[in-house]
Amino acid sequence: MQLPGPGVLGPPRDRALALAVLRRAVELGVNQIDTAQYYGPDVANELIHAALHPYPEDLVLVTKVGAERDRQGRWISAQRPHELRAGVEANLRSLEVERMDVVNLRLLGAERGPSDGALRVDLDSQLAEMIALRAEGKIGGIGISSVNVAQFRQALPAGIACVQNAYSLLDRADELLLDLCREHDIAWVPYFPLGSAFAGAAKVTEHPAVVAAAAAQGATPAQVGLAWLLAHDPHILLIPGTSNLEHLDENVATTNVRLDDATMVVLDDLAAAGGQR
Repeated sequence: MQLPGPGVLGPPRDRALALAVLRRAVELGVNQIDTAQYYGPDVANELIHAALHPYPEDLVLVTKVGAERDRQGRWISAQRPHELRAGVEANLRSLEVERMDVVNLRLLGAERGPSDGALRVDLDSQLAEMIALRAEGKIGGIGISSVNVAQFRQALPAGIACVQNAYSLLDRADELLLDLCREHDIAWVPYFPLGSAFAGAAKVTEHPAVVAAAAAQGATPAQVGLAWLLAHDPHILLIPGTSNLEHLDENVATTNVRLDDATMVVLDDLAAAGGQR
C-alpha cells in the first residue's frame, strides 16, 4: 500500500526504490505480499509484476476486492458480485497469474459515490461469488476484511483462510475476533499494526512504554510493536508496509526481538482486551 504515490495514488516518487524494496523483501525471506488492484490504482500490482515476475515458487500473492477509487481518490464500495469478479480478473491480469493465492473480501459499507446513492449488497451474495471464483480456480483461499463478529460468523461456512482487520498493541477492539480466529484456526492479519497514519489514531511507536521497552531491548519502537503482535498469538500474520529499504530491514529483523515476560505484562496492560465492533 505504501509503494504507490502519496495517498496511495499515482506512481511512486522513486520507481527504482519501489522495485528495490520488493526485491529486497524476497531476498530477506518474505514470502507473502499483500496488495490490491486499487492501490494506485493499478500501480502496486504493476510494480510487483515488474520487480518479481516470474515469481518465486513459494511467494504467496494476496489481494483484496470490494473497493474502487474515484477521481478524487476516495475509497468507494464495489461489492456487487460482478464487481468482485471484475476485481479478481483485474488482479489476475496485472499480476500475470492464473490464480490468486488468497483474495480478501473487503467490506466498506454501503457508500457508492455521489451519483449512485446507497447500494447495499448482502454478504451472502458476495460470498457466493467468491466461492464460485474459488471453484473456478481463480482464487486459492477466501479472506474477509474489516468485518465484525456477526459478519465473521456469517462468512465461516464459506471456508475462510484469513481475517484482515485493524489491530495493534494499542487498538485491541477486535480481540474477540482474534479469539474466534484462534478457535477456528484462521490466520489473523492485522492492518495498521503500528497504528494508522490518519489523524487522531494512536501511534504505537510514540507510546512511552513502547519507547522504554525498545531502549531496554536494544530495539526500535516499531520492532517492539511488531514483536508484541508476534508474541501475542501464533495466528497473527504480519503485513507491515514500507517504501524504504532501511525500514524493510528493520521490520524483518523483528523476528530476532524477544520480549521478556515482564515486558509483555507491561505491554499487555496498555489497552483493555476484548470488545467488538
